[in-house]
Amino acid sequence: MTNKHDARLEKQTRQLITILMADDDEDDRMFAQDALVESRVLNNFRCVQDGEELLDYLKRRGKYAAPGSAPRPGLILLDLNMPRKDGREALAEIKSDPALRSIPVIVLTTSAAQEDIVRSYDLGVNSFVTKPVTFAALVDVMRDLGRYWIEIVQLPDPPAES
Repeated sequence: MTNKHDARLEKQTRQLITILMADDDEDDRMFAQDALVESRVLNNFRCVQDGEELLDYLKRRGKYAAPGSAPRPGLILLDLNMPRKDGREALAEIKSDPALRSIPVIVLTTSAAQEDIVRSYDLGVNSFVTKPVTFAALVDVMRDLGRYWIEIVQLPDPPAES
């Protein structure tokens, strides 16, 4: 029989997920990582630069084909405006793929346009967040995202590796 403490430890262990950020702006990626550290969200953090690289990572193609080079993310932070394949196209592909659609995707973008918000939700995004303009506000957003997506909600266990 397990006690409540053991159950909490088990949940914390299970929730140490990989956070994958797709954003073409190097500063935004660095600020997001720093904000996660500052807000004590100490999960594995990986970055890709555009939607094409995001899909390569998720499907373990190209430079991500080697075993262990692309741990399945438990959460994706997705910018909408990126070169090659933008966030909208990547989101549509992720949510249409049975092997990937259970991964929660949070759009984290500079856009606050109603058409982007509506389209993102139509494509299956789990949350839409406009990037804050200050680092302090970004820390607050990352703390809230970490608390909600890592501490509060139950995420599905990743599928067994094939």
